[in-house]
Amino acid sequence: MNRKIRLDSAPKRIVSLVPSQTELLFDLGLKKEVVGITKFCIRPNDWFLKKTRVGGTKNLNFEQIEKLKPDLIIANKEENTESEIKQLIKEYPVWISDIQNLEDALEMIFLIGKMTNTNAKAKNIIHNIQEGFDLLRPIHTKKTSYFIWQKPMMSINQSRFIHDMMNRCGFENVFASSKDDYPEISKKQLQKAKPDIILLSSEPYPFKNKHIEQFQEICPTAIIKLVDGEMFSWYGSRLQYVPNYLQNLLKSIS
Repeated sequence: MNRKIRLDSAPKRIVSLVPSQTELLFDLGLKKEVVGITKFCIRPNDWFLKKTRVGGTKNLNFEQIEKLKPDLIIANKEENTESEIKQLIKEYPVWISDIQNLEDALEMIFLIGKMTNTNAKAKNIIHNIQEGFDLLRPIHTKKTSYFIWQKPMMSINQSRFIHDMMNRCGFENVFASSKDDYPEISKKQLQKAKPDIILLSSEPYPFKNKHIEQFQEICPTAIIKLVDGEMFSWYGSRLQYVPNYLQNLLKSIS
């Protein structure tokens, strides 16, 4: 949004509006400082059960936020809505991340560590992530489609963080060039794309085993896998565990 925020000291009352960044704040040791989270911030479970919830990522409870008197709100360009963020900016320091790839995620972790005076922990998390991805061995390029929704069937284009995770595995995103960030895909489009692999995410739509058969009817020769959506789309400290998950997924395919 072409703006800067200034913090005179490390924040003492933080509200996080992004699930993966909430988990990062926990791993940075900011238990006392984080006073508010969204109803979708499910990790860690202890925070989900005990921290004050300020609505959803796209339907914020402004009265609840006001009661918490935050001195820093951490948001994200994709997760949160512009109109709500603009309303918050009038009253509070709001820092907004914009994550499209691993490099963006690492920069976000570094900057949040800097803002919250947890630099050492942030750098350690970054080191663990980089070390893990350096060891990741992708398969020979395979045409792949990744689905986040069922009715209508929705995939992702090359601007999304999931695309970068796919690319690092050797998965060629067959809908990468779509003009929509989350394109709706018809059965005919999927058949025409002829993916070798179809990945069905656990979130935001919770694909189950019963959906594999439905997609197999559309693409009989494709390998179809249920995948952990958090491992493909959460761009905080969870990235420390992503390379090992992806490597095991690749082994199950090859």
